[in-house]
Amino acid sequence: MKRVFGIAGWSGSGKTTLLRALIPVLCERGATVSTIKHAHHDFDIDRPGKDSYLHRTAGAHEVMIGSAHRFALMHELRGGPEPTLNDLVERLAPVDIVLVEGFKFDPIPKLEVHRPALGKSPIWPDDPHIVAVATDVPLAECPLPAFDLKDTASIASMVMEAAAGLEVAR
Repeated sequence: MKRVFGIAGWSGSGKTTLLRALIPVLCERGATVSTIKHAHHDFDIDRPGKDSYLHRTAGAHEVMIGSAHRFALMHELRGGPEPTLNDLVERLAPVDIVLVEGFKFDPIPKLEVHRPALGKSPIWPDDPHIVAVATDVPLAECPLPAFDLKDTASIASMVMEAAAGLEVAR
């Protein structure tokens, strides 16, 4: 069972910085949290020369690495379609909330991180799934609940309250 809540915003807005501050607060409040990060580019968590890299480049569909501390699963798409957010969520173990960074236009409840100094238009006017905004300056024109980006405690409360009301993804 997973409740999915997004952190959306343009590149450079501070989404990762907010998540790094938000995750420990949610965990301290007793929530189990997983995250999914969308990458707009090719990425590789493996290193050339390592056994797992050699397995994958030899043609393995999936390569799993495990130790006493963690495991990682790498799945090669080999020309297949990019997985949807739901596809990725289904692969996660049950937690109280899955925080999603990116996937800014997916139809999930989201907090927009907006910094007017970036010169980008806010996303919230055109996205009915944005339920609140975190910003570094007051936004007089925003009808949604707005939080100071540094007020992690209040943002965590809003996320937990929103998560409590979300339908559970199966």
